[in-house]
Amino acid sequence: MKALTLRIATRSSPLALWQAEDVATSLRAYHPELMVELVRVETLGDRTQRAGTPLHLLGGQGVFVKEVQAAVLRGDADVAVHSAKDLPSTDADGLVIAAFTRRDDVRDGLVGCTLAALPHGATVATGSVRRRAQLAGLRPDLRFVQLRGNMHTRVAKALEPDVDAVVAGCAGLDRLGLGHLVVDRLDPTVLVPQVAQATIAVECRFDDTDTLSVLTLVDKADVRPGVVAERAFLARLGSGCDLPVGALAVAGSGAQGGQWTLSGLIASLDGVTVLRQSLVGNDVVRLGADLAESLLAAGGADLLR
Repeated sequence: MKALTLRIATRSSPLALWQAEDVATSLRAYHPELMVELVRVETLGDRTQRAGTPLHLLGGQGVFVKEVQAAVLRGDADVAVHSAKDLPSTDADGLVIAAFTRRDDVRDGLVGCTLAALPHGATVATGSVRRRAQLAGLRPDLRFVQLRGNMHTRVAKALEPDVDAVVAGCAGLDRLGLGHLVVDRLDPTVLVPQVAQATIAVECRFDDTDTLSVLTLVDKADVRPGVVAERAFLARLGSGCDLPVGALAVAGSGAQGGQWTLSGLIASLDGVTVLRQSLVGNDVVRLGADLAESLLAAGGADLLR
């Protein structure tokens, strides 16, 4: 390795810092002498978060990552650590996703009340159009209010008298020690997750061979194919978290070992129309593209317009 110090660019939210430290811990398992310096970066998503701007109005893709990526491209940091779900579906020029270091609970969870126990006309807080559309499809009686902020801010919303439940990613809550607040972990067959949800991604410059060789050690072979399939699905749709789409790849077992089942969703914003399909294959890039094509042909193209 070219140096004993690795500079990690990251957002400053508690969850982002947890993820950066987790990557550092994984790397030290192979290089105990490694020193890590966190380079904290503010993103457009952070700035608009303080202003309360709904995320889908920003166009979604890249609002939490572009400035972090720029720090690496400028040479201010060696690697960038992200929630993989925040990454655009195509790689940034000059960078490569060198590692997907872990994937935890992919489910969305409710804080405050279970889905079954929500009273008629209940108010649910979520900043995700994907979650909102699917929940509206399941429960047309629900009302929705916007939700942004870090995880602690989000779960606190559930205590407000005019909010019955808050929706958040289970992995993020678990990582911050807040998993005990989740009263209902929704199965992915009920609420399809966001592409690459619960996954930590690490980028570096494509020509930084020393750093690439180190990051390869923490790239999880059982995680990468599934995330690649989901990202290929999203890339074909040309969409992000600004529209209600989701996907989840699950590895086969036994006789189906080596194959992946990819389930995808495209919905209308109001949840009246929800399209779901699944495909099985072992070429994960083709699998993602084929599933997207199938859903687009089934009416998804009109929904995305």
